[in-house]
Amino acid sequence: MADELVHVIDDDPAVRDSLAFLLETANLRPCVYESALAFLEALPQVKAGCVVTDVRMPEMTGIELVKRLKAEGFSLPIIMITGHADVPLAVEAMKAGVADFIEKPFDDEALLSAIQSALQAGEKDRQGAAEAAEIAARIATLSGREREVLQGLVAGRANKVIAYDLGISPRTIEIYRANVMTKMKAASLSELVRMAMRAERV
Repeated sequence: MADELVHVIDDDPAVRDSLAFLLETANLRPCVYESALAFLEALPQVKAGCVVTDVRMPEMTGIELVKRLKAEGFSLPIIMITGHADVPLAVEAMKAGVADFIEKPFDDEALLSAIQSALQAGEKDRQGAAEAAEIAARIATLSGREREVLQGLVAGRANKVIAYDLGISPRTIEIYRANVMTKMKAASLSELVRMAMRAERV
């Protein structure tokens, strides 16, 4: 499955081979890169999975890669492998958004556990992003007046108050509200409000 793809970035061929073998034994699909720059070149094709990267690499370090990826809006979980002397860098990486860091020499099971957790978190993030995009698409189908009514509902205002604010009758507000509920596919007012807050576009 696509979400079982693990992108391994390390300049040491022996480490890459070792990690690839470990991942395959755990029924994960490794995709190896010899440098951070090589990974960046392949970035447009990287759609799923998680990233496992070393800290110390020539040309671009792991921490530099993480900062670059986050600046570009990269959303896949990143796990950093670090030597003992690199712990301050690893902490910096955590602050930059790394999901986890594993110290060398690491236990195979510890690394696999971290990868599985990252994959699960990444899947939840993708599901959440897809849900937010679907809600935003529904909001986009609303007319200007329907969106104004939705804004009033999200703000917690009663129909009469919304009607007064918009200069129309409460009965008309009820019609707009029913249309909004239908277009948003919301079963209740609370669900509608949660949707609107989730999309952050109202």
